[in-house]
Amino acid sequence: MLSAFIHIRLLDFIDIILVAILLYQLYMLIRGTVAYNISLGIAVIYIFWWSVRALKMELLSTILGSFLSVGVIALIIVFQQEIRRFLIYIGSRYLDGNRISFEKILNIRFESKSQIKIRSILKAVMQFSQEKIGALIVIKKKSNMDMYAETGDILNAETSSRLFYSIFNKTSPLHDGAVIVENDKVKAARVILPVTEKLDLPPEYGLRHRAGLGITEVTDSLVIIVSEETGQISLAENGILQKNIPTRLLKQKLEEDFS
Repeated sequence: MLSAFIHIRLLDFIDIILVAILLYQLYMLIRGTVAYNISLGIAVIYIFWWSVRALKMELLSTILGSFLSVGVIALIIVFQQEIRRFLIYIGSRYLDGNRISFEKILNIRFESKSQIKIRSILKAVMQFSQEKIGALIVIKKKSNMDMYAETGDILNAETSSRLFYSIFNKTSPLHDGAVIVENDKVKAARVILPVTEKLDLPPEYGLRHRAGLGITEVTDSLVIIVSEETGQISLAENGILQKNIPTRLLKQKLEEDFS
């Protein structure tokens, strides 16, 4: 008898699946950030308001209802950074320059991988690790990095281990910031990167690690970080930071992504 009133179509299943995917992506976007805690707070207020309405407590229900009625505007204000990050992610994932890339939408790759000088990067990183020289190297993949490169000094120089060493040497005026590598060129140095807003990072991660992680949250770049305190090599990609990476694994990762 219940089935006579409930009619479920194939589109209803698709609708539910799409909503689930959207909610999961939203969770992945805000987890570990201040926005996650704010979302929990809003959810608690909404549940409390629903309970108050069910108990017919008119005064409290009206006050909470007035607060929630401006919820959309409040969410835009509170989550402006997350919304901006999501739009940047969509733009870098599905746009090629200023046009829509149907190859990216359909996950079809016709273009060849970016060619970087892996040996030069590895040699420099190994030297930095041994001498405990802090370094932050951002390797471009598909995302446009011009906006970030313009915050530093444009070099467009041939990639070499000696160039990296001259940049990140503590006496160099360019050592404070990141280096962006694009194809076989060092595009820019002394670059300012966006810092991650995640709250669950270990306390030993300083500004260099937070900046390296932050740029991978808004672009598809690969970031190599060398700690000035310990000489340990870390790798950041897709908003995930891997600590204490052996040189062998770093070489394997670079060859997989760029050879």
